[in-house]
Amino acid sequence: MKREKQYPIPVTVLIALFCMGLIACATNSSRNQQKKPDIDMTNFHPQYNNEAKKLAEELERKGISDKSVLTAIATIPRDSFIDKQLSAYAYLDRPLPIESGQTISQPFTVAWQTQLLQLKPGEKVLEIGTGSGYQAAVLCEMKAEVFSIERYHNLYESAKETLNKLGYYPNLFFGDGYAGLPEHAPFDKILITAAPEKVPEKLLQQLRIGGWMVVPVGGKKGQKMTVIRRVGEHEFKESEHGDFIFVPMQEGVVD
Repeated sequence: MKREKQYPIPVTVLIALFCMGLIACATNSSRNQQKKPDIDMTNFHPQYNNEAKKLAEELERKGISDKSVLTAIATIPRDSFIDKQLSAYAYLDRPLPIESGQTISQPFTVAWQTQLLQLKPGEKVLEIGTGSGYQAAVLCEMKAEVFSIERYHNLYESAKETLNKLGYYPNLFFGDGYAGLPEHAPFDKILITAAPEKVPEKLLQQLRIGGWMVVPVGGKKGQKMTVIRRVGEHEFKESEHGDFIFVPMQEGVVD
């Protein structure tokens, strides 16, 4: 029987093949780590959500100038935060009803309040009134460290589910917004998404010196959007930024 002559594989070739195998394994491992299994990117990224992008363009025409706010609005699928029966209205600049007699605020209002915060990445923000979770998503998109508290347990649960499904993981709490989160204070910024007739002193004391609060202050007939800056241990300065109508801020919790 004729036996074919075998040629040994050079050591350099073996080393090269071994390295290529390592690189391929490392690449596949990296890809697997970057994958987020529960996020529907077809609804999440602006290239797949032209309606969100158009909404951001509309808000810019109406006076919103903060590019990071506009980018967040253009990115987030607002229809994920409302009842499916209202999805046709998701990208109109109007408030919509959610559970427990509450509302998801008009997009312009969300953008206006957020713009007044003048957020910087990494700032620690307390949101009073998680509601649907849409405002918290905007804050997360802007790379804030978000703490949000909700008095309605069902809203707390549904907001958490929606936010996590979209890949957002703010620090959410079920509790009384009037009390705030003193154990996590001080905060760089505080955003209140319901209207107190008088700003709770406990919340003012949870602001760091140099930080500020954005809050609609007033009764049921209408409120003034107010920025309250903490300039000293016991000193605050206020400025008003337009008329709005929010649901009243209430004390206590609802299981």
